[in-house]
Amino acid sequence: MKQEIIEKAQEWLSQPFDIDTQKSVQHLIENDLPTLEDAFYTNINFGTGGMRGIMGVGTNRINKYTLGKNTQGISNYLKKVFPNEQHKVAIAYDCRHNSQSLAKIVADVFSSNGVKVFLFEDLRPTPELSYALKQLDCQCGIVLTASHNPPEYNGYKVYWEDGGQLVPPQDQEIIEEINSLQFKDISFQPNDELISFIGKDIDEKFIKDSIKNGQKNISQSAREDLKIVFTSIHGTSIKLIPDTLSQAGYTQVEIVKEQAEPNGDFPTVKSPNPEEPEALKMALELADKNDSDIVIGTDPDGDRLGVAVRDNDQNMMLLNGNQTMVLMTWFLLEECKVNLKGNEFVASTIVSTPMMRVLTENYGVEYKETLTGFKWIADLIKTNPDKNFIGGGEESFGFMVGDFVRDKDAVTSTLLICEIAAHLKSKNSSLYKKLIELYTEHGLYKEKLVALVKKGIQGQKEIQQKMKDLRNLPLKEIYGEKVVLVEDYQNSTAKNLQNHETLKLDIPQSNVLIYYTENGTKVAARPSGTEPKIKFYISVNTTLDKVEDFQKKSIALDNKIAEIEKELGLG
Repeated sequence: MKQEIIEKAQEWLSQPFDIDTQKSVQHLIENDLPTLEDAFYTNINFGTGGMRGIMGVGTNRINKYTLGKNTQGISNYLKKVFPNEQHKVAIAYDCRHNSQSLAKIVADVFSSNGVKVFLFEDLRPTPELSYALKQLDCQCGIVLTASHNPPEYNGYKVYWEDGGQLVPPQDQEIIEEINSLQFKDISFQPNDELISFIGKDIDEKFIKDSIKNGQKNISQSAREDLKIVFTSIHGTSIKLIPDTLSQAGYTQVEIVKEQAEPNGDFPTVKSPNPEEPEALKMALELADKNDSDIVIGTDPDGDRLGVAVRDNDQNMMLLNGNQTMVLMTWFLLEECKVNLKGNEFVASTIVSTPMMRVLTENYGVEYKETLTGFKWIADLIKTNPDKNFIGGGEESFGFMVGDFVRDKDAVTSTLLICEIAAHLKSKNSSLYKKLIELYTEHGLYKEKLVALVKKGIQGQKEIQQKMKDLRNLPLKEIYGEKVVLVEDYQNSTAKNLQNHETLKLDIPQSNVLIYYTENGTKVAARPSGTEPKIKFYISVNTTLDKVEDFQKKSIALDNKIAEIEKELGLG
């Protein structure tokens, strides 16, 4: 082990670190050097969705000192950016271990610095924090969450006065402020007079506005006829979604009782991720028992949703994030098409399905694309104040309806997908049938995400090397199709390999590479900003002239994706 790591750890053996922390570090030094190395070899930093990491002692861990340093830095930054103002911050937290206690520590540090704090009285979904921040006229908001990461993780997401997460240049300015501090600079002594608890009042307003944005012009009888199974997968959305559906008029909602209790161990699933079919297994079983029409499951912090529907054989099938996003976008565009004024737009991300562009532009509506992460979609809204945001999403099961919340929002999106399902059922159709109809109209698109887990120091090196290889030894062909365009978001260039032109990409820089072939195949690669993974996004498409050909062509595209996986060494 490098000597500087030992020395870095030894700094935690005295004040300002408390006795328990000192004992834990000493134990690692004496008994567990591999864990010590991983805990201190780097400083935990901000990624795609804020800061996430394993809880424990060390500079590369989530603990009272790393979060305290963040909070002290933000306190200092607020004073610089908003001089002579009463600074106000809203704080929420999820169901994870230590989320409540860490949220209180964050509140203590803010109040110690003279910042007025609005702390949720209990766990709440992340989108409600974005909403509360604006309702309470705060300059900043914090959520303690690690989304769908394993139980040993926690995290810290920062929101700004517009309700969206931090984006450049503010994120870098805050990071510089944090990095200028030492741990002894953190003020942990709370000013209790500056800490207020919030709850039901904000809940009621949020539910009311969720219904206003998510409820559409369908009959009450259609809502009452839809049979829904919902699971919060031990997370926060149990606090809002059942009440939202009830108040919106849905009377047949079955909740998976075994997963309704918030629990940071997520005891009934391997991973609390609605992208994983296993996470919805209990909900699917309940749906079959009750002959339900739709299954909805949300992730622990209530900002993403997984949806399962019945196919033509009446079997439940899990929609992927792209499919759910396409269906919700279609419905929103249909709903507003008679009132379009020409200033509307839909947004998605560079690794999501190309079908979003095709669908949106078919309605004559502007389509905007940005980097992975909803902070970038929120930024598009902020930087285009003359335009009306209809909705948008990303492949990782997140969607945002309108502009009343500036982050992905599983509460309103759950209501919206139920509205669509109820409407289609009343017309003797279904979400599945509608999806195939959209494929016949706009082309059949299929996508797959392949995520390679690379943990620890060595894993980080492997991820960096893989991205380096893809740049230095670029792909010439994919599945026998010539690569015609390569977009490199790290240097903001798009190289046309046919006419050899290089264009500038008008999107913020990020470590992402995207290859396009002559037949419309798309392969993107990027390191995850929240987990020790490198992610590959494969998208293929073909025409679909008639509904009857769907199964045959769908299988052919699945086989093509499987061959591309093998070709890229991802299988």
